[in-house]
Amino acid sequence: MNAIKHLDETHDVALQSWVESANDLSTPFPIQNLPLGIVRRKGSTEAWRGGIAIGDQILDLEALAGTNLLDQSAAAAARACCSAALNEFIALGPASWRSLRVAVSRLLRKGASAVTYADSLLIPQADAELKLPLTIGNYSDFFASIHHARRTARIVRGQEDVAPNYRWVPIAYHGRASSVVVSGTPVSRPFGQSMPPGSSSPSIAPSRRLDYELEMAAVVGAENPLGQPVPVAAANDHIFGLCLMNDWSARDIQAFEAMPLGPFLAKSFATTIAPWIVTMAALEPFRVPLEQRADDDPSPLSYLDNSGAAARAGIRIDLEAALVTEQMRRDGLPPVRLTRSKFEHLYWSLEQMVTHQTSNGCNLRVGDILGTGTISGPSKEAAACLLEITEGGKDPVQLPSGEIRIYLEDGDEIEINGYCHQDGFRSIGFGSCRGRIVPANGTGLLA
Repeated sequence: MNAIKHLDETHDVALQSWVESANDLSTPFPIQNLPLGIVRRKGSTEAWRGGIAIGDQILDLEALAGTNLLDQSAAAAARACCSAALNEFIALGPASWRSLRVAVSRLLRKGASAVTYADSLLIPQADAELKLPLTIGNYSDFFASIHHARRTARIVRGQEDVAPNYRWVPIAYHGRASSVVVSGTPVSRPFGQSMPPGSSSPSIAPSRRLDYELEMAAVVGAENPLGQPVPVAAANDHIFGLCLMNDWSARDIQAFEAMPLGPFLAKSFATTIAPWIVTMAALEPFRVPLEQRADDDPSPLSYLDNSGAAARAGIRIDLEAALVTEQMRRDGLPPVRLTRSKFEHLYWSLEQMVTHQTSNGCNLRVGDILGTGTISGPSKEAAACLLEITEGGKDPVQLPSGEIRIYLEDGDEIEINGYCHQDGFRSIGFGSCRGRIVPANGTGLLA
């Protein structure tokens, strides 16, 4: 496999941990993963600091930095995690990322002497509170699934194919970094202008066509100077890791405001990301090609041509989104899966997104996030938002509670999960990305 030369001791499928829950085949957080987040104990006034998920526990990096278990390089990296965001650590660069990963892997392996420090180093996940892991300065969201683009073109505009520019350029919009929230944060139904059917003028009201979008976010790990584009061959070096993302969308507001400049208030009210960032190092065993383009599709322009690395352009990530309603919770019913898709369905790679974002000289900053856009696949099962699933309302979702859904109602919760699987390697996961819709909070607008 092409990833072999990028692997090291931390990917060994035989590795076991003295944290026994990390050896359970069902955990998203085995010792081969080691994702990072920001943590403190629930109900405490402790300072926020970095942590690494391992099984059902969290390795407290501030506590680890206070021991003599690390060499000089790894200790410096751990100390950089002793703040309320991971930006300082990420800015140290790939050598420090690897140093901490290797050191933590060795400390957590079965037989390591660090087991004697378990009580002081570990926080049970059940006792932990997690926050947004980054200080996010900028946020761009791409439109990188041709299946999503094609379906929305047909449903919204009655067109059978994507716009002519789609196959040439990775399309994106600039999102609102201030409203990116961590998993579990309630999402208020947004107010906005829409044009009700049959009306001659718009009205302002809470959105009635609130939707989810199953996405992933790439975390920028290295900056480029203003005016200096990042070549596609070097773009992967500018990505620290990935996390799950839900780009909530108010379709009725979007339909009215998006002409001609695209999404604005229909998107900026909330974007949810998971609390755990899975590093690109952890994802190396799962590198695969992206879905093959149609034979008659044009080749990318030279600055986007990553054909030399095509075998590693994608990542084998299985993605799911599930819904539970207020009534389903009362009745004790489990969530209903709405989407089952794959990261490989993307038309444009992460590297192409980075390169295109910077092609005009735009400078990336550590902690910026780049969303993939809705990751839909070719099948109906792989439709990754309700707009696609319900065909714009023509085919409502029938729920086991007897309810139907075209779009999200107050009390509805969406949970997104992702797992990587590859023969010969330990499966890893991303944790979950959850958000529950609460009633609109803008009645003063109607006075």
